[in-house]
Amino acid sequence: MRIWLINHYAVPPQYYPLARQNYFAKNLMRLGHEVTIFAASTVHNSDKNLIEDDTPYREDVVDGVHYVLIRCKGYHGNGASRILNMLEFARKLPGVCDKYPRPDAIVATSMPPMSCAAGIKLARKYGCRGIAEIADLWPESIIAYGIAGPHNPAVLWLRRLEKWIYTRADAVVFTVEGAYDYIKEQHWEKEVPRSKVYYINNGVDLELFDYNKEHFRVEDKDLDDPEIFKVVYTGSIRRVNGLGLLLDAAKAVRDPRVRFLIWGDGDERSMLEQRVKDENIGNVVFKGRVEKKFVPSIVSRADVNIAHCISTPVDRYGISFNKMFEYFAAGRIVLSDFPTQYNPAVQCGAGITVNDVSPANIAAAVDKLASLPEEERRRFEENSRAAAHKYDFKNLTSELLEVIQSIPEKE
Repeated sequence: MRIWLINHYAVPPQYYPLARQNYFAKNLMRLGHEVTIFAASTVHNSDKNLIEDDTPYREDVVDGVHYVLIRCKGYHGNGASRILNMLEFARKLPGVCDKYPRPDAIVATSMPPMSCAAGIKLARKYGCRGIAEIADLWPESIIAYGIAGPHNPAVLWLRRLEKWIYTRADAVVFTVEGAYDYIKEQHWEKEVPRSKVYYINNGVDLELFDYNKEHFRVEDKDLDDPEIFKVVYTGSIRRVNGLGLLLDAAKAVRDPRVRFLIWGDGDERSMLEQRVKDENIGNVVFKGRVEKKFVPSIVSRADVNIAHCISTPVDRYGISFNKMFEYFAAGRIVLSDFPTQYNPAVQCGAGITVNDVSPANIAAAVDKLASLPEEERRRFEENSRAAAHKYDFKNLTSELLEVIQSIPEKE
């Protein structure tokens, strides 16, 4: 089959670490399918634009994957310039797609919903299978983060667009397991039957993870110290990540062997490092940013990897953080603090969660894990590695292909 993956942000992974479409493309190609990724030329969370002249679009083949990058104006932050960038990509997408042979299937990703809707419209135009992949519940996330209220005109417009996508797509793939709870809350069950809704979470390229673990080792005295109980965080250090809460938790931990090792960077890092100094928090160390290829070496030497962020009401439908699946691949215990019944780490027996989130409760969970009997610890670790096989992108790609093939071919 000729399959198009449309994702506004899916530039080649060396520019932005959103590799889901890249992994799908590689595995679909291994299975004999022809794949093209359509993305905007702008690189999210940066000033980089991969098309700096007036060329309307550019083709790249990166690590064997065919990309079509559509020139869009850059943007900063989450304001008007970003919205214009979203609209520009959705507007330009059909004209660029028309230059390529008709696909057999289109998988169009939201976020943002505009380009997802454009992809579903193209599938209807070409008479091919159209799958909506929902990676973020817009506009529900906007409401959850307090950006706008439920009756805001923009939210109401996005809600109508969202429902249009779900009803017009041949199938809808969500990255969170409880998404159909959301559909029922919106009273859309008649228009969006459960039979057309699927769940494919994020995952890990296990082969690449193991290669990087072997070949890109981080030399760090704390990771190599057998006397330290290592609680590792990897990721961004911004307000939304809420690492101040981890500092408060670290102060409440009783076990003197525990040390929180934090890898990453962001606009709150310097402030938090100053807090560590001012408050004499001796069991927290900020390690700085590392290239993604070094992360397997880090998380595989942790005692506990912590999946932490400021929780929102959207979490009740499930969680799909990329780092959680790297933690599975590490074969280490996962500690999470997201109140949800759809937690892959808990479901797979790979760790525990803190549902009533507070510094004291996070600290108590860390102390509990630090005192686990060896047999119980080994069981968590074995389950964690088994979960990585379950969420290996080879398996997730097979699931996506089953969704595509379940849709009758259109005449």
